[in-house]
Amino acid sequence: MESPPDEAPPRSTPPPRHRRAAWRATGLAVAALALLAVAVLSIAVGAKPVPLSEVWSALLDRDAAEYAVVRQMRLPRTLLGLLAGTALGVAGAAMQALTRNPLADPGLLGINAGAAAAIATAAALFGVGGGTGQVWFALLGAATVTVGVYAVGGGRSATPARLALAGAALNAALYSYVSAVMLLDSAGLERLRFWTVGSLASADTSTVRQVLPFIAVGLLVALAAARPLNALALGEDAAQALGARPALIRATVIAAITLLCGAATAACGPIVFVGLLVPHLVRALTGPDLRWLLPYSALLAPVLLLGSDVLGRVLGRPGELQVGIVTAVLGGPLFLWLVTRTRTARP
Repeated sequence: MESPPDEAPPRSTPPPRHRRAAWRATGLAVAALALLAVAVLSIAVGAKPVPLSEVWSALLDRDAAEYAVVRQMRLPRTLLGLLAGTALGVAGAAMQALTRNPLADPGLLGINAGAAAAIATAAALFGVGGGTGQVWFALLGAATVTVGVYAVGGGRSATPARLALAGAALNAALYSYVSAVMLLDSAGLERLRFWTVGSLASADTSTVRQVLPFIAVGLLVALAAARPLNALALGEDAAQALGARPALIRATVIAAITLLCGAATAACGPIVFVGLLVPHLVRALTGPDLRWLLPYSALLAPVLLLGSDVLGRVLGRPGELQVGIVTAVLGGPLFLWLVTRTRTARP
């Protein structure tokens, strides 16, 4: 009697956990390609369109016809948009994890307003008109408001609602102060008029060099804190059982948020909704795991910021709309939708 032919062993399928990791890694690659594409658009598209062939020659050849436009104006602007968008996206994701509030944002909680108030004060009282000094004042203002919001919101017993209320109150007060300072010294603060709405138009190579170290350190600290923040999300007792130190985690993340928000605000002004929308939307793809949420936010937030900047240049020809106005127009309706969705999702 003939034995039945050997059957092929069933093909093993990777476990769901490995499949999710593969999909997330693929998504990161797609996000990186999207960032590259929008960066190329930021260099090529503007009040004066430049063909891609001329963009490449202008980047390499100092004698090219479009060298001044591409290399000296649009390239620094694009690099600053990359840095600022990455900083705001990562800061927003870290803040939402730290406060356990999916609607937390450096702009809505007053941190950007604190940096703006410090810069306005430095310009009016001490004549600080830019450079590294402006960055240090922005960091001081951001740190002060971060600690203030956390203290007013209740410290360790702070709830998302109390933090949001404390941030909204300080945000309104600080922006009123900035407006008052500009009215009292309009001649000296005329150059801050566009800065207060958020702009990349004044970017140059020196600005990029000044904020790069602060943003780089803030990014490294935030990414290193991803795993401890995951443990803290389980609660203080569970985090301590896993070997984490909640107080040290909070202090580390607050320092990273301060560096990121302060440097980004000093360079291009207070830009809202970028740090709110991107982490919130990314969370639907990656879940709450910060080891994936932070890298995704670091790639997709500059896509939103640079895309808004390009859109402002196209819509405002022959002038341009400042990027802070475009993000506010785009982010306002989306924020209302998120609030409504969050409210209706509760039992």
